[in-house]
Amino acid sequence: MIMTDDAFEPKIIAFLCNWCTYTGADLAGTSRLQYPPNVRIIRLMCSGAVDPIYVLKADLMGADGILIGGCHPGDCHYQEGNYKARRRVVALKEILKSAGFDDERIWLRWISASEGTRFADTIREMTAAMKEMGPNPTRVEWAV
Repeated sequence: MIMTDDAFEPKIIAFLCNWCTYTGADLAGTSRLQYPPNVRIIRLMCSGAVDPIYVLKADLMGADGILIGGCHPGDCHYQEGNYKARRRVVALKEILKSAGFDDERIWLRWISASEGTRFADTIREMTAAMKEMGPNPTRVEWAV
């Protein structure tokens, strides 16, 4: 099935820290902030718990965008988890670039529990950026 530009809706996988970004997403919902329904959230205890294999698998299975969200640097509930996440994302982007993948499909954002508006804005911005980039070349049709 060939999609036209108008029919393309990006699929975004979001790995979110339980204490900050996930709670910020919850605040966006309870505040009734509007953002595109293109995101599928995976809740983790810490952004430092994001295994690069999870991100690679999502990318290889055709996720158009991958968001990793965590506490602001210095505010991690596990002291240094977000610093670990930042180091992993930098290394992962280099690996993806060297393998010929588009590293711009992976975003790392610090969003606190009180920043529901920032979460909604990030999803809107990411959806628009992924629409502009077009479908992930490895994309397969998802059932949901």
